Amino acid sequence: MHGYLWFIAKRALQMLAVIFCAISATFLVTHLSPIDPVEQVLGRLSSRANLSPEAIASTRAALSDLFGTGAPLHEQYVNFWLRLVRGDFGPSLMAFPTPAMDIVARAMPWTLGLLVSATLITFVIGNLLGALAGYNQNNRFFKLFGIIAMGIQPIPYYVVAFILLIIFGFLWPVLPISGGFAMDVTPGYNWPFISSVLQHAILPTLSVVIVGFGGWFIGMRALVSNVVNDDYVTYAELAGVDKSTIVGGYVIRNAMVPQLTALALALGGVFSGTVITEQVFNYPGLGSLLIDAVNYGDYSLVLAVSTVSITAVAVAIFTVDLLHPLLDPRVKAE
Repeated sequence: MHGYLWFIAKRALQMLAVIFCAISATFLVTHLSPIDPVEQVLGRLSSRANLSPEAIASTRAALSDLFGTGAPLHEQYVNFWLRLVRGDFGPSLMAFPTPAMDIVARAMPWTLGLLVSATLITFVIGNLLGALAGYNQNNRFFKLFGIIAMGIQPIPYYVVAFILLIIFGFLWPVLPISGGFAMDVTPGYNWPFISSVLQHAILPTLSVVIVGFGGWFIGMRALVSNVVNDDYVTYAELAGVDKSTIVGGYVIRNAMVPQLTALALALGGVFSGTVITEQVFNYPGLGSLLIDAVNYGDYSLVLAVSTVSITAVAVAIFTVDLLHPLLDPRVKAE
C-alpha cells in the first residue's frame, strides 16, 4: 500500500509540472501576440459611437487596468497565476464584459460529452473486437474487419467528418448536421431537448469513433496474437478452461496494459481531433470556441479554453496512469 501511495504522489507531481509548463507556454504565446485586447475593445466601441479623445483615453486606462496589459510581462505573468487560482481569466472580448470562464463553462459540457462518449465507445469496442480477432486468427469475418480497419485508420478526422456531412446532410438527410440541438426546443431536463442533443451528437461522435476505432483494433489484435502463444494460455486451453474465461481473464487482462498506456497518449490527440470535428459540424464545444477566440484575438478566452483543456487532458492521463498497477503489479516497483 505504501508503494502505491508513493506511485500516486510521483504521478501527481508529474501531472502538476506538465500543467504548469503547458499553461505558462500558452500565456507567453498569447501575450507575445501583436493583438492588443484594449485596442480591440476600443475599436468596437468607436465603431458604435463617437467618443471624445478624453473618453477614449480614460476608457483605455480603465481597460488596461482591467486586462492587466499596462504592467511588465513578468508582473502580468504573476498576476495571471494569482487570478487563475481564483478561476478568473478576465472578461472576454467576444462577449465583453462577460467573464471568459462563464463562456467556457457553457461550452465545456458539450465537449466533455462528445469526448467521453467517443473515447469510451472507441476504446471498448475496438479493444474487444481486436482481442477476439487476435484470439480467432483464422476467422474470415475478423480478417475482413482487419482489412477495413487498416484502410480507415490513417484517414484524418476532418475527412471522415466531411464524408458523413455529405452522406447524412445531402445524399440521405436523416440526421442533423449543424449545432448542438434544434432551435425549436426549450433547453432543460425534458425529453424533446435531450432527444435533440443526442441526435445532433451522432455525427460528431461517429466521426471520432470511426477514425479512432481502427488503431485500437489493430493494436489489440497484435498484442493478443502474441499473448495467445504464451504457456499459461496453452495450459488453460488444455485444462478445459472455458473459452470466455481464457479470453476475458487471461488474454485481454494481460494485453490491456499497453493499451492503457496508448489511451493516455491518445487523449491529447482526441481533443485536437474534436476541435476540427466541432468546427465542421458547428458543434457548440470548446473546439469551436477556441477557433473563434483565436480568430477574434480574444486571448482571455484562449487562455481560459487552453487552461481547462490542458488540465482536463492531464487529469485524464493521470487517472489512466493510476490504473496500471491494478492490472500489472510490476508497476508498483517503479
